[in-house]
Amino acid sequence: MRLVFATNNKHKLEEMRAILGGKVELLSLADIDCHDDIPETADTLEGNALIKARYIYDKYGCACFADDTGLEVDALGGEPGVYSARYAGENNDSEANMRKLLQNLTGKSERSAQFRTVIALIIEGEEFLFDGIVRGRISEERMGSAGFGYDPIFVPDGYEESFAQMAAEQKNAISHRSRAASALNDYLETL
Repeated sequence: MRLVFATNNKHKLEEMRAILGGKVELLSLADIDCHDDIPETADTLEGNALIKARYIYDKYGCACFADDTGLEVDALGGEPGVYSARYAGENNDSEANMRKLLQNLTGKSERSAQFRTVIALIIEGEEFLFDGIVRGRISEERMGSAGFGYDPIFVPDGYEESFAQMAAEQKNAISHRSRAASALNDYLETL
């Protein structure tokens, strides 16, 4: 089966290919010659994932899926949530986003958080949503250099190291994206 993953993020693409383990032929937006900037204007992760998947399905007519991920920090009322990628501004600067988050948590002892990924799949016009959550906490400072986004400051429950300190295989085994992808994969295996 061929599926288009509506992303230009090479890290996400590599991670998803590793998670799905080659069971499907996973194409990127570049692979279908889509270089459009698909707007993410919804106020929920589900909404943004559906916007992107519908855009690709409507324009290219191929089976596809899109995801949206947010870091939801309990002490900040769920922020940055749907605005995680542009928390510190529209330029999607991971360093600036982490600085702002750590600054907003200064002096707070409650640092519990969750990463949540929603995947929207469209096959033959039918839409499906898959959710993946990993609970953890925000560290006091950056730890590690692997991964991307908020990985250096997110420590999953049951671990002492951040996502950025883990080997890719270890992170992929427990991550929010892997949980959503597992649900997606379970569904694809029924087809």
